[in-house]
Amino acid sequence: MGRKSSISRLEPQERQYLEQLIRQGRHTLDELLADVQAKFPQVDVSRSAIHRFSVPFKEMLERMHQQQAMAGVLVQELGEDPDDKAGALMVQAITTLTTQASVMQAGAEEVDIGAVAKLARAAKDVIGARKINRHERLAIEAEAEERGRKKLLAEQEARFNALGESGDVDAGTLAKVIKAAYGL
Repeated sequence: MGRKSSISRLEPQERQYLEQLIRQGRHTLDELLADVQAKFPQVDVSRSAIHRFSVPFKEMLERMHQQQAMAGVLVQELGEDPDDKAGALMVQAITTLTTQASVMQAGAEEVDIGAVAKLARAAKDVIGARKINRHERLAIEAEAEERGRKKLLAEQEARFNALGESGDVDAGTLAKVIKAAYGL
């Protein structure tokens, strides 16, 4: 087994600084090395260590950007809350990965009991995530309906009060109409 990377041995704030510079995407390897050593003179990392670390880090960032872009397109197409759609997309991604792993395991010549147990757990987690996602959607819809109902009632009450204060309709008649229409 190879030795531990000098990047993985960095202190958390040193590593976070390096990751921040890489995320900016505007530095060469030499600039990354110089910036890190200027800010943290005690750091002993090489240019090649930064390169070995930055390649998979940039690939992960690219995948994250692609997933965000997919979620954004989904939101544009369906016109719903971005957080809600991103959650739905995440559940769908987990479902896809679990299905893909199941198909790959089914095609294997030997069935690994541990893999089957992991797939079963993953499938259970996906079902749970879908259920939670559905419950969250229903709760959000119910909350929005309740807010809308309260707002409408407040607006109507304000209009009835204004009508009563205007003197155009006598208070007794107005009270009868409100009771008949709204049961208030």
